[in-house]
Parts: sequence; structure tokens; C-alpha cells
Amino acid sequence: MLKQEFKKEFIFGIHPVIEAIKSGREVERLLIQKDTRSDGLNEIMKLAAQLKIPVVKVPAEKLSRITRKVHQGVICFLSAITYASLDHVISDCFQKGSSPLILVLDRITDVRNFGAIARSAHCMGAHAIVVPEKGNAQINSDAVKTSSGALHHIPVCRVSSVLQTLKYLKDSGLIIIACSEKGNKNIAECDMKVPVALLLGSEENGIQTDLLKLADEIAFIPMAGKVSSLNVSVAAGIALYEVIRQRM
Repeated sequence: MLKQEFKKEFIFGIHPVIEAIKSGREVERLLIQKDTRSDGLNEIMKLAAQLKIPVVKVPAEKLSRITRKVHQGVICFLSAITYASLDHVISDCFQKGSSPLILVLDRITDVRNFGAIARSAHCMGAHAIVVPEKGNAQINSDAVKTSSGALHHIPVCRVSSVLQTLKYLKDSGLIIIACSEKGNKNIAECDMKVPVALLLGSEENGIQTDLLKLADEIAFIPMAGKVSSLNVSVAAGIALYEVIRQRM
């Protein structure tokens, strides 16, 4: 039995989903049944492509586990937030004379980790969080709750390619600092007063190699204990604090 609060976060059926998308509702992702065709599903796919809504093809059994009602091959997860444009965030920062601080997340899959990161990012003055369209934790009521509501106050930018986004940030004058235990520079030695994008990787695999290659610096957080790594939300909080410490 699904929790009542979770039920409110998705809708199903071809016509309800089409109407939700056309009405401007913010969609987290669409689950569409594999190996099935209909005019309605084709229209949903076209709308998703136009609006860059992530689509995941799944077997019918998965849809039926989410709802026992007639889903007609589609379930639409609604986002708990409204996504922002990264272009507008960066432009707004420079227009106001601020030094941009952007947090880029590479496949953070745990909802509570994501919520905790968002809370730290807002408290430490980050201007935006960048997440990939696919492979990131769903931004639902649990994420908002864990963030203590911070997700309603900090812009979240959803992008189709983290790689291309890092290139855009570099072209915009930001320094990319990857936070990794494999780094060769103490994070306290990095210059955080300049426009910065902090890059953090997934709980399981860290930062992808192709993204690390774009980093201007790969920094580690010094530790004295026997455990060699930190929870990603804790690492994000420490890295963000280092930025605010230097800037203050």
C-alpha cells in the first residue's frame, strides 16, 4: 500500500497525463510501458521531447506495482518544485555583481542525501543546484522535507548533459572544482573567491571520469580518522562551508 502523500505525486492515464503536461505542471519524469503503441502515447512522447521531460521505458509489471488502477501504459511523476534556467541564474549573478557559486551533482540517487545537500547549499549561499535529467534522485516530498523546505528557495536546474553543462560553466568564467577523495589538492588551498562550480559525484561511484577531466582542480577534504570517505551530503556541506569561509 503506497503512502497517501506519495499518491499525490503521480498521475496516470493518457488523457490526465496529456492535460497535466499541457497545463504547465512541472513533471519529474514519465514512465511509459515498453512495447506498446497508441496515438495517445505517441502524443505524450512528442510533448515530452518538446519540453525535455525525461522518459523511462518500463515493463507493464512495474507500472502495475505503482498503481493497480488502469494506467493505460503511462505514469507521470510530478515534481515538488519548479525547475530554473541555469542561463538565467548565471546571468542574474553577474548582473548583480555576485560571484556565482553553483553546485553540480553527478547522479546523487538517495533522496535524503539530495535533500540534505539542498539544505546546506541554501544555508551556505549557493546560487543554484544542477542535476541531470536521468540518474538523479526524484525531487519529491521526502526530498523537500529533508531539505527543511530549502528546495523551495534555491533554484534547481535540470540538464540533459552534465558534461555539456560543465563546458558551459567554464565558458561563462566559472572554475570547476571537483570534490573527490582521489584529489591531489587540499580543498582549503583552492581559491573559492572566484566564480566557482563545485562538482560532487554519486554515492557509489563518485564523479564520472569524463567529468573529472573537465575539472580545473580536483580537491580532497583532509581527514584524520581511519575511514577514508565521507557521505556525499556531508562532503557537500564541508565544501560549501569552505567557500563561505573564504568569501566572508
